[in-house]
Amino acid sequence: MKLASAKHNRWQDHYARRAKKERFPARSVYKLKEMQQKYNLIKKGYKVLDLGCAPGSWLLYAADLTGNKGEVVGIDLEPVSERLPSHVRVYRSDVLFMDDELFKLTGKDFNVVLSDMAPATTGSRYVDSARSFNLCRAALSIAQNTLVSGGSFVCKIFHGEDFKKFSDAVKQGFNRHKIFKPQSSRKASKEIYIIGFGKK
Repeated sequence: MKLASAKHNRWQDHYARRAKKERFPARSVYKLKEMQQKYNLIKKGYKVLDLGCAPGSWLLYAADLTGNKGEVVGIDLEPVSERLPSHVRVYRSDVLFMDDELFKLTGKDFNVVLSDMAPATTGSRYVDSARSFNLCRAALSIAQNTLVSGGSFVCKIFHGEDFKKFSDAVKQGFNRHKIFKPQSSRKASKEIYIIGFGKK
């Protein structure tokens, strides 16, 4: 039993080791990389908004994709200690309480809005999925307020009873949508990503 567990842990740590080697603060970067390789969401010169951006892996990867003619803006309750390129800005704030002042600071007309936000988990599947749904609704609302027409939206959600409701909301606001489970997600994780293409 111990041998199987060790093998399992080696596999789970593969992405963490790779992230360290490639100088990303978290393994989550590979989830966005998989989506980028499949759907080519972020292009040179794009404006990208990253909700729940700490510790900064998605910021760094998005900044590399946009190049310095692009712009990447992050929002998180937690500080980002990574050294960031000059075309990246980060604001400490709660996306559940976005106000006009913060919208003025972040700006609008984003080509892509990303949300890898997750709630503080309680161990209760129902509570966790409900909290995840609330974050997703906030992210979708921000995307609808800040995306250019035709822009894209990426949002992580915990699979639960509100999943279809949220998926339908994305479907309604975008020309098409996809449901994506990255290979780099932990196998036991309930997380899944909904991607909206072509904001109406």
